[in-house]
Amino acid sequence: MPDRTAEAVARLEAAGYANVGKTNLHEFAYGVTSENPHFGTVPNPAAPGRIAGGSSGGSAAALAAGLADAALGTDSGGSIRIPAACCGIVGFKPTYGLISLDGCFPLAPSFDHAGPMARSVADCVAMLEHLAPGFAATAPPDLGDLRVATAWLDRADPLVRERVETAAARFGTRRAVELPWPKGTYRLFEYEVARVHEGLFPEHEESYGEDVREKLVDCFEVTERQADASARTRELYRERCLELLEPFDLLVTPTLALVAPPIGLIGNDERGLLTRFTYPFDVLGWPALALPCGPAEDGLPASAQVVGRPGDDALVLAAGASLERGTPGPV
Repeated sequence: MPDRTAEAVARLEAAGYANVGKTNLHEFAYGVTSENPHFGTVPNPAAPGRIAGGSSGGSAAALAAGLADAALGTDSGGSIRIPAACCGIVGFKPTYGLISLDGCFPLAPSFDHAGPMARSVADCVAMLEHLAPGFAATAPPDLGDLRVATAWLDRADPLVRERVETAAARFGTRRAVELPWPKGTYRLFEYEVARVHEGLFPEHEESYGEDVREKLVDCFEVTERQADASARTRELYRERCLELLEPFDLLVTPTLALVAPPIGLIGNDERGLLTRFTYPFDVLGWPALALPCGPAEDGLPASAQVVGRPGDDALVLAAGASLERGTPGPV
């Protein structure tokens, strides 16, 4: 039981938001399915029998079910955007450090973000204005005036790709780029996770769920030297991606390559299927918005990811609001 309220929650309460409850999530926010062995699997109201995504699956499910109008999530490898995509709602991972994480239990501190989740971009913007003092929203732009890069469309399922391509086509200038995968950075992530749990895991290992326990065992094998090398790799990756995106205003990718998978299908060996397009932007610390862009395989929602450079949160959200106005609804 926490002994104090997290700063992000306190700011929303001070602005008049009512706390209607706490939601289930993936254990210790370290996973992508929200299949929690202690509190049960989070259901997906948008797709019964499919995962709600994780780690912030309960927040996305509560929104999709109409139980709340706004929710908070955390995102270290995709934990806001993955459940947003699975449940057909909007989730925003801001620039690293924009929203205070004071009072939040960490996962991997230099990758961790907090952010708003809602059923519309406008509701996420309204939350962010209270969560991030100094943030100022901008009017939705004419998409035809913006230059966008696209990436990873060829790695998405056919209907997901089609929906994201349709969204990207609304921008004025667009060009595909070969955005690299952040190879060699995950050792730093694992090392940070181990430092968070080193006072808890050794004495309570058997109390952890199997999938988190398996990952933590691997985390504790990472050495400080490996983590330092991984940190240097991350800096080079950041430099390379800024160079690639220099000619563009924004980047558009699929949030996920597929629609919400069935419950029980995604284990530790398969979680990369859901983090492949989201984790890079936790490594980079760039703002990234996931928003539904129409029905795809099995009639389930596809999700487009709109990404900007650090500090371009207002532009990302404004472009997302413009895209949202022309997005087809569910079938």
